[in-house]
Amino acid sequence: QVQLVESGGGLVQPGGSLRLSCAASGFTENYYSIGWFRQAPGEEREGVSLFSNNDGSTYYADAVKGRFTISRDSAGNKVYLQMNSLKPDDTAVYYCAASTWGTVTPDSKFFEYWGQGTQVTVSS
Repeated sequence: QVQLVESGGGLVQPGGSLRLSCAASGFTENYYSIGWFRQAPGEEREGVSLFSNNDGSTYYADAVKGRFTISRDSAGNKVYLQMNSLKPDDTAVYYCAASTWGTVTPDSKFFEYWGQGTQVTVSS
């Protein structure tokens, strides 16, 4: 049973930084991808940053390129999203998601497993 547990959200001023963490467990094979989606009120869920354990490829949404960085710990049990230069438009619930397809295509239908979400609010 795959489980994903996020932490690290909160309130931050514009220009500030946050680091989200996702503790992942239950993977039985190395062929998967994992990363972050977000959903703002009244908006569709969108892919933010994804990593494929299959080939090491990554995806970043255009809106976060140069500001956000996805990484993993050496054991592969945690995935992080370092968010710098945060803007009010980054305000959303951020979800950790995993896919046994190993894809970094930012489409939620390819991701079978989801965390409960963590709120990020960027406001002065």
